[in-house]
Amino acid sequence: MKEYIVVFFKGMGMGIANIIPGVSGGTIALITGIFERLIFALKSFDLTALKLFFTGKWKDFAERTDLYFLLAVFSGALLAIVLLARVFGFLFEEYPVYIWSFFFGLILASVYFVGKTVDRWRFTVYLFFLLGTAIALMFTFLTPATENNNFWYLILCGVVAVCSMILPGLSGSFVLILMGNYQLVAIDAINNRDLEVLFPVFIGVVVGLVSFAHLLSWVFKNFRDQTIAALTGFILGSLGIIWPWKDSIEHTFGDKVKVVGYDYFLPHLNAEFFIAIVIMIIGVVAIWWMETSAHMLEEQNSIGK
Repeated sequence: MKEYIVVFFKGMGMGIANIIPGVSGGTIALITGIFERLIFALKSFDLTALKLFFTGKWKDFAERTDLYFLLAVFSGALLAIVLLARVFGFLFEEYPVYIWSFFFGLILASVYFVGKTVDRWRFTVYLFFLLGTAIALMFTFLTPATENNNFWYLILCGVVAVCSMILPGLSGSFVLILMGNYQLVAIDAINNRDLEVLFPVFIGVVVGLVSFAHLLSWVFKNFRDQTIAALTGFILGSLGIIWPWKDSIEHTFGDKVKVVGYDYFLPHLNAEFFIAIVIMIIGVVAIWWMETSAHMLEEQNSIGK
């Protein structure tokens, strides 16, 4: 039970990340050490799992799919989104530099702590790290495309959006903006219940979630160091979005205003700057404390066995 309570709070961390513009819940999953388990749990929803479910073998179904783990993660994420969306909205509105500074510290420290889980750094591992960093930076500075309601393009939007929600450093809504279809999919189609748009997107989400989970689990098994290095690069590359000193470039989508980019600038050496640095350090210490606590918990569990 204690394990699932911890997982629940990690899920809340993922939910909080999804509130932050341009940040992925996958980043927090990777930082808190549940990313790999999450991928393998999602991958387990196959024909065998469906057979167990429809034949009433609930216990076997729950064990195969790691169901209680998934329920703990997603219930925590949902609760965080419901309870904290307004709080974080207020903080981003009134104290943007401070809240961005805290998350900058979190992400900066996580680059080291996630990277050190690589067993052996070698040429291919460094190469994947640089590739992951470059891809994340590319997403940060890309110009949004124009709207496209083609059936196959909508399926692609669903695939890419759900994959980016899983991947650390990439935001699903931000990717939809880059693909030019944020308003069409997330605003107009949902408000108007337009199944001609939502159906192909849903197909893409299902296909993307299942196939990407299978792909990532296979990659983890066969190229674990390179995968972690690439994901660490994704996190490093996302620091551009989280840089505290920037002005948002906003675009109106119907009745919603979304951030489509940023104008970055260097900070002034004033009281705000030094407070922001202290808050950054608090973010770094928070990650260090989480890592230390997780390590101690693992040691206690191993001794208990």
